[in-house]
Amino acid sequence: MHEAEKLPPAHLILMGVCGSGKTTIAEILAQRSGFELVEADEFHPAENVEKMSKGQPLTDEDRWPWLEKLSNWLQKQDSAGKRTVVTCSALKRIYRDKLRLADVPLIFVHLDGPRELLLKRLSHRTDHFMPASMLDSQLDTLESLQPDELGFAVDIDDTPEGIAATIMERLNAVA
Repeated sequence: MHEAEKLPPAHLILMGVCGSGKTTIAEILAQRSGFELVEADEFHPAENVEKMSKGQPLTDEDRWPWLEKLSNWLQKQDSAGKRTVVTCSALKRIYRDKLRLADVPLIFVHLDGPRELLLKRLSHRTDHFMPASMLDSQLDTLESLQPDELGFAVDIDDTPEGIAATIMERLNAVA
């Protein structure tokens, strides 16, 4: 186990499409930093989970209540002096803007990789409701971070430990 490593006083949002490693990397970062880990999927209503399980992409209307609930949760954690590592696809700028309405310090880390690598990872995954057939829809929806958004992209073609180490280095450079 690592001794807690210092990170910037912000909430980390690990974003990206399915199969990018959000949960695995978030677990490592939460362990290293002592930040609380939360999966944004936990905030989805049952209807959204059912829809995704059937391979149906969510609409913006499906996402607004989910993002609002997550944004409110972030605000409560921040008010309590807690810092978090959150896994959230945050595929579009407008979704990230919705999260920023919480008015808490957020840093977005985009876990990015080629479609072939993502498909390979998804083909080995058995414990998630999101089918691999949703990848292309997510890639079509994905809007990369813009220069005015606090955050950065990280290539996922490495081990989870290597990816987490890269993120820690980049975050400490931001601090």
